[in-house]
This record gives sequence, C-alpha cells and structure tokens, in this order.
Amino acid sequence: MKNVSRSPINLLGRQVSQLIPAFDDVPGMIAMGERDTLIWQLATPYLQTRDNDAHTLYSYGIARQLLRRLPEADEHIVLPAILLHDTGWSTVDEYDAFQAIAPDRDGSYDWAVFQHEKEGARIAREILTEAGIPAADIDEICEIIDGHDTRLTPLSLNDKLVKDADKVWRVSPHGTDVAMPRFGLNRQESLRINSYRAYDVLFTDEAKNMSLALMAVECMDLSPQMMELRENGRLND
Repeated sequence: MKNVSRSPINLLGRQVSQLIPAFDDVPGMIAMGERDTLIWQLATPYLQTRDNDAHTLYSYGIARQLLRRLPEADEHIVLPAILLHDTGWSTVDEYDAFQAIAPDRDGSYDWAVFQHEKEGARIAREILTEAGIPAADIDEICEIIDGHDTRLTPLSLNDKLVKDADKVWRVSPHGTDVAMPRFGLNRQESLRINSYRAYDVLFTDEAKNMSLALMAVECMDLSPQMMELRENGRLND
C-alpha cells in the first residue's frame, strides 16, 4: 500500500511526511485481503444486529495480531471463522440475545447461544461454499463456529485463536462502549465486568497479554490522574 502525503507543516515549521514508512513496512499494520473481503461482504447482511458487524471487524483485527505471534495456527481457518462466527445471531431476536449474554443471566436463555452457534455454522457453510473455500477448510471452520461460545475445551490451536479473539474484544474500547448502555453501566464498571469475564476464559498467553495491555491503557484513561490532566487542558501538550 502506497503512502499518500497530506501531512501539514508541524509545530517546528517542518514537514515530515517523507519519513512516514510504507504501510507494509510497519509491524502490525493490517488490511483485509481479497478472500477475507469477499467473505466479509457475504457475511455483512447477517451481522447487522447487536453491533455484531463492528464486533466482528475488531475481533478480526485481534485475530490477525494473534496469528503473528502464533504462526503455527492456520490463517485460512482462523480468519474466515472469526469473520463468520456470529452470523447466527441474525436468527435470534435481539431481546432474547441480550437476555442470553447479560451479566446476570440465569441460564434460561442458553438456547439462544446454542442456536446462534448452530445457525452460524449453517450460514458459514453457505457463504464459504459461495466463496470457493476448500471443502476440508469449510468443515473445520464450521466445526469451530458450532461451539465457539459453549464448548469449554478447544478443538485445536485454530479454535483457541478464534475463541480468544472473540473474547479479547470485550476489553477493547468498543467492547467497553457497547456494554455500557446495554447493561446500565458506567465506563469503569463496564471495563471491570468485561475484563473479569474475559481474562480467565482465554486460552493463549498471547491473548492474555493483549487483554492486559488493553486493560492497562483503559485503566490509565479512567484514572484520577488522567482526569486531572483533562481538567487542566494538559492532554495535548
């Protein structure tokens, strides 16, 4: 990806855009390739409920970074699976879905979680077939999706990465944001409950480290010291 220079003159009276490295030279920069873009486009109609479209994109980014640290996992399985893992929520009424994932859930709506997994696997098979994904890969991807929330023992490293990318999202700024109005929480409460619910169910050390890093940034953002900086107009100094 080529750089397009639009940088203004900086505070020192100089222009530094010529020093900005190329997109592909920066570790961690990602963009969807042709295969994943096609899968995303086919999946989008099934993700337009409960912020699942944005959740999916953030989880995809997390999965891409986990794959960098765990290259023995198979991106041909992990990335299509994370793009499609929540398509099944399109078959569940939003009220029922919120009941199923609420922090104070009592298990009476667990059927909705199982339904979104089963239906997600069905929808994923249709999309992956249309996208021309090999049959063996489709079988593994669908097996991961069917149980990505309820199966406590992972099937493989690929399954671990899908589960972890899905759960680390809870600690992202977006994960914190969406839990607040859903469950009547302030930002710190949302961070605390999401972080607590996420960390202990993560399978890889890489995901745990990512979760802790996101938590650290958010904790400092919510700290009284940062609040004081904001009040004093110091954040842009």
